[in-house]
Amino acid sequence: MVIGGGAAGLSAGLTLARARRSVLVIDSGEPRNAPASHVHGYLGREGIAPAELLAVGREEVAGYGGEFMRGRVTAVKGSVADGFRLVLEEGAAVAEVTASRLLVTTGLADELPAVPGVAERWGRDVLHCPYCHGWEVRDAPIGILATGPLSVHQAQMWRQWSDDVTLFRHTAPEFDDEQYEQLAARGIAVVDGEVTALEVTDDRLSGVTLADGRVVPVRAVVVPPLLTARGGVLADLGAVAVDREMAGQVVGSAVPTDPAGATSVPGVWAAGNVADPTENVIGSAAAGVRAAAAINAHLIAEETRRAVEARQGVRERAGEGDASMDHGRTSPDNGTDGGTSEEFWDSRYAESARVWSGNPNTVLVREAADLTPGRALDLGCGEGADAIWLAGRGWRVTACDISGVALAKARRHAEAADAGVAGRIDWQRHDFGTSFPTGTYDLVSAQFLHSPDDMPREKILRAAASAVAPGGVLLIVGHAGLPSWEPDPDIDVHLPTPDEVLASLELADEDWEVLLSEEHERIQTRPDGQPGTRTDNALKVRRRAV
Repeated sequence: MVIGGGAAGLSAGLTLARARRSVLVIDSGEPRNAPASHVHGYLGREGIAPAELLAVGREEVAGYGGEFMRGRVTAVKGSVADGFRLVLEEGAAVAEVTASRLLVTTGLADELPAVPGVAERWGRDVLHCPYCHGWEVRDAPIGILATGPLSVHQAQMWRQWSDDVTLFRHTAPEFDDEQYEQLAARGIAVVDGEVTALEVTDDRLSGVTLADGRVVPVRAVVVPPLLTARGGVLADLGAVAVDREMAGQVVGSAVPTDPAGATSVPGVWAAGNVADPTENVIGSAAAGVRAAAAINAHLIAEETRRAVEARQGVRERAGEGDASMDHGRTSPDNGTDGGTSEEFWDSRYAESARVWSGNPNTVLVREAADLTPGRALDLGCGEGADAIWLAGRGWRVTACDISGVALAKARRHAEAADAGVAGRIDWQRHDFGTSFPTGTYDLVSAQFLHSPDDMPREKILRAAASAVAPGGVLLIVGHAGLPSWEPDPDIDVHLPTPDEVLASLELADEDWEVLLSEEHERIQTRPDGQPGTRTDNALKVRRRAV
């Protein structure tokens, strides 16, 4: 999960997506540089509009399978051991998503001097960075609004772009003799008195008004904003921003990280201006790439450790040497090679901390969001993301899977969720070909109920329909075709259309109504890292009330 969709966040998202990771970028749509008309110093993108740069970046990330969500993260809970849970707000809506690793790229807030007109002109002709804006105001009369001793250094910097620089002492303490000597040597005028307003003519800055009524003509005003890290979500986890000083003066705050962006909280990284308030756009993008590479390396190390543990566990259970490792291996085109379905899925779920993203299936969220909570049955619950999402909305859920490893992980994830969620879920192990949960339900959900063995899917889905209570809903989502990179697969498999799924249920027309029957295409990363497509189908039917 990447919190923040600026240059750092998008660069990280691109790097992780190209590394074939499941990536979700969350962004509130409030970039720091939105008032600016152009981005400068970004090689190959010099002068691009900030909004255009972000739009191009989002398109590139999406091209490799990265996903996006609009919203503001209001709380973060959990740990790297149990997964992180993020609460999002978008308008009146509230959602919760989970992640195994976090990268925070929320940037900073510029706290501007309280002078009328400064905030309104910020990023246009009220400036702070000569490398960002100096060329655009070269040779123009420039005013420096002093608030501390660093303003002398700021004036000397801007003198590089214009020989008409005036330093307004405003609220800064009296300069010493050496500073006055330096200013005089560079031809920088010093004006005493507090600045009370900015003068604007025809929507262009024209002067600075002082407390005594004087107006000094300028075309640009340079201010020293307090660069405050937007690190609230990190503070929730214990990574608190600290003050940054320059020459003894506090210039802002930042979240401490190591060179690769790792914070003091395991599994959490930070990059861009939230970690370095002086970084420019291209530097923030580079920091995002470094953090993404560190995250990928961290995940690889964990996956390797778990693979070793799983290998050793199989050997211990088999009581044999290395040759026993062939037992239970599987691929989508050859079934379970003699191992049971339970052994196959246990091995699959033991491969890593999270096999799936940890987020609820998008079709379930879309189609169940408006349903009145009641009793729900989640078939093939896996690591529990759908069941936890339903329970969080007030449903009482029976969640079933063939894998005891998956159910144990799901139970831990539920216990780490908000209070009350775990108590609303009954975890049950079932091989649906031989056993099926009892009772009737207001919602029965079967999301991607596929298996490489000879699972009797049609029989199971008919049992699912029988478990729907009057007035209840059956939602079936599955693959409708093989990935685009396997146009001529040498396997004997049939993935049905929605109409075929509906026909296989053998429902009486007078007892059921079809609410949704569709196929939809989505982006999925191919084995070579390039974007590919996959077609899924969704069927939603309601049992008519008695």
